[in-house]
Amino acid sequence: MNEIRIQSSGKTAVLTASDGRVTLSVPIQIKRRGWHKVVRLPNGTPLKPPCPEKPTPLQLALARGHRWLALLESGQAATLAEVAKQVGVDSAYVSRMVNLTTLAPDIVEAILDETLPSTVTLFMLASNTPLLWEEQRQLLESP
Repeated sequence: MNEIRIQSSGKTAVLTASDGRVTLSVPIQIKRRGWHKVVRLPNGTPLKPPCPEKPTPLQLALARGHRWLALLESGQAATLAEVAKQVGVDSAYVSRMVNLTTLAPDIVEAILDETLPSTVTLFMLASNTPLLWEEQRQLLESP
């Protein structure tokens, strides 16, 4: 097959390739908005994917971990115990959530895109997580 038919606005165009290859160029833009990616059509209108009503528990935990780490880095709290006191939770919980900030970027992306395997739990990611990203990936691959 060395031709492709394109129908647009009621008109049909036929493209023929002599060597059998066809290259199709689609003018779209992909923008990140929070944890979602938005596709913009050539006329500028966004093609909106279905958006979840609320974030998942893993997404909330990841956000908490980054927020609490920011409190430490900005000097608003000197220790994890101070963070825990400020937000009204146990310091061990704060520690586990802050551990999530060391996850590999592809694991964070999978959390945000909700593509992490269902066998992965918050406890698995937040407790005793290896610091090396390759070891984290291996941990998730093992049954």
